[in-house]
Amino acid sequence: MNDMTTLQLLLWVVYPYMVLAVFVLGHVWRFKADRFGWTTRSSQIYESKLLSIGSPLFHYGIIGIFFGHVVGLGIPKSWTRFLGISDHVYHLMAVTIGLAAAAACVGGLMILLYRRRTNVRVFGATTAGDKLMYLLLAATIVCGVLATVVHTTFGTYDYREGVSIWFRDFWTLRPSVDLMAQAPIFFQLHVLSALTLFAIWPFTRLVHVFAAPVGYLTRPYILYRSKDPRREAQRRGWEKVDF
Repeated sequence: MNDMTTLQLLLWVVYPYMVLAVFVLGHVWRFKADRFGWTTRSSQIYESKLLSIGSPLFHYGIIGIFFGHVVGLGIPKSWTRFLGISDHVYHLMAVTIGLAAAAACVGGLMILLYRRRTNVRVFGATTAGDKLMYLLLAATIVCGVLATVVHTTFGTYDYREGVSIWFRDFWTLRPSVDLMAQAPIFFQLHVLSALTLFAIWPFTRLVHVFAAPVGYLTRPYILYRSKDPRREAQRRGWEKVDF
C-alpha cells in the first residue's frame, strides 16, 4: 500500500469513524459531567438588535442546508427518478434552494461574527472554543458553497454519484475510499471541515441543538395570584375568617 493510499484510507475511513465515536461519546460525557452547561450561553443580555437579525437568518439558513443535505446525501438518484423528478429539475432545485439557504446562513453568520467582534461585552464572553467553532463553521459553509458553484453549477461533477454514495456506504461500514479520493477538492475540504466540526461539537455551545424543551409539554401549570382582591376572595383558601 503506497503512501497516498494510506493517507486516503486515514482521511476517508479512519478519521470519519473516529469523529463518529467522539461525537457520540462526547455528548454522553458532556451530559453527565456538565449538564448545567448544556446551553447556548446566550449573549442576548449584552446586545439584542444585531442578534435579532443575524440569528434568525443563520438558523433558518442552516435548517434549509440540513434538509438539503438529507435529500442530497441520503436519497439515491434512482429514487428521485422513480418519483418523476428528472436530473435537470433536481439539479435546478438543489442549486437555487441550496444557494438561497446558504446565502441566508452566510449572511446571518457574518452579522453574528461582526456583532461578536465589535461589541466589547459580547467579545469578552467569547471563549477559545467559540472562536474555533465559528472558524470551522465558516470554513464548512464556504467550502460547501464553493463546491456547489465551482464543481456542480459551472462544473460537471455529480456528487450523488460520488460523495453521496460514500456517505451512505459509511453507515453500512463499507465506505469506498476511491469515491472520496476522486471527488473535487472543494468537496473534499467541505467534508473534512464538517467532520472536524462534528468532532468538537460535544465540547461547544452546539450541544444546544439536542436540548429541545420536550419537558415543557408535560410540565405542571404555574398558578399566579390575581391582583383583583374580589377574585382572590372567591378562591379556595382565601375565605375571610373572623376571629
